[in-house]
Parts: sequence; structure tokens; C-alpha cells
Amino acid sequence: MRSSQSLAGRTALVTGAARRLGRATARALASEGANVIVHYGRSEAEAEGLAAELREGGREAWTLQADLEQPDEVEALIPRALEQAGGLQILVNNASVFPPGSLVEANLESLMRSIQVNAWAPFQLSRSFAGHVRRGTIVNFLDTRVAGYDWQHVEYILSKKMLAALTEMTAVQFAPDITVNAVAPGLILPPPGKDESYLEALKDTVPLKRHGEAEDIADAVLFLVKSDYVTGQVIYVDGGRHLLESGSGPNTD
Repeated sequence: MRSSQSLAGRTALVTGAARRLGRATARALASEGANVIVHYGRSEAEAEGLAAELREGGREAWTLQADLEQPDEVEALIPRALEQAGGLQILVNNASVFPPGSLVEANLESLMRSIQVNAWAPFQLSRSFAGHVRRGTIVNFLDTRVAGYDWQHVEYILSKKMLAALTEMTAVQFAPDITVNAVAPGLILPPPGKDESYLEALKDTVPLKRHGEAEDIADAVLFLVKSDYVTGQVIYVDGGRHLLESGSGPNTD
């Protein structure tokens, strides 16, 4: 069995890295030797704190602010990252928006915002990344419900389904020098404003009857980043929840 690739000397840009799953992913990449560019939108204090923590652990780390709702800022992000760090080999498209809204409530403005942040920005960053680096790897963050529907977050899930399709398309387009894969988290963290009781109330909807941890997502990202013969794949980190999604209806929690 050959040893897994080392990330030492490689640099990763993680969008939305200041908080939640992005933060856990940045820490995991650094723990394996990678230097990290901590992208943030508005969470400057958290981003600076994480970068300081990673530097204390012996890694190089930078912060980089950009509003992913602004196409011109998305367009400039990869060149800015390269100028800042001097090189880039890993792109993790984690940042997203999660607006509530049913089919009845869905509106064009909210849909376009979700597409801009959750699908177009990752695609544009990936296309720019592919145009600037010789070899590299991209990991997109989806959602377990791309296997079915999220009836309470319609604009969000439509944008994530678009990103799922783009993951496959870019995996073909950017081969052979760049791999493109995705991770689809399930019941991992409570939504903003919710606490652990939210996870406990829903754990029985998962075949494994428990919720996961942020580290489970980070481990999946590490696997994909270290693998050089896997592309166009989605790893569902959800305790099997996606296996039930195709039969879910609008009244399913």
C-alpha cells in the first residue's frame, strides 16, 4: 500500500474559512502540512484569529476578504490569492448562503443570489484556478439533499444541484491536470441560530441514527485532496441520509 500524499508545501484557498465547516477544513489541511489562505466575507475577526492560530502551529496563513455576491470580486480572488501566497494548489469552495423559502415563497431575487454565491462563484473560482495553476485539486461543498429536494430551502438546493452538475462538467473539462470532486454534508452542524437540540431531534432521520461532526467533513476533504486518481465524485458524509432523499416529499423534515 502506497503512502498518502503529503500536503507539505502546498497552499490551499478555503472560501468561507472563518467559521463552521470551512474553519474545520482549514485546520485539517494545516494539520497535514498545507499553508492556508483564509477567505472571508464579513467575519474578519474570526478569520484573523484562525490565521494566527495556524501560524502558531507552524504553517503559513493569510486572510483574504471578498464578497462572493460581487462578480468582480470573485473574478479577482484567485489572482489576489496567488499574489499573496506566491502559489496555489488546492481550492475548497465551501462558502454558501442558506436562505429559507418554499416553492410558494421562492422568488427570482433570492434564487439569483443563491446561484451567484453557491454555484457561479465556485465555478468562476474553479475556472480561474484552472487557468492559473499547472496542477491542482478542487473540492466543492454540496449538500446531502442534492440527492432529492430541500422543500424548505428551494433556492438554496437548486443552486447546489447546479454546483453538483458543474462538479462533473469541470472534472472532465479540467482533466488531466486538475481533479474536481465534492463533499455533500448531512446532519453535521445546526443551522445558525439553532443549537445541539436541533441535531438531536433529527438524528433518527439518518440511517446511522446519529449526527456527524465537522471533523468528518474535513476528513473527506483530506481524502479527496490527497487522491490523484479520483475526479468527478461526490462523497456523501451524512450517515446514509442521501439514500432516503429520493422519496422525500414537501412535508418531510
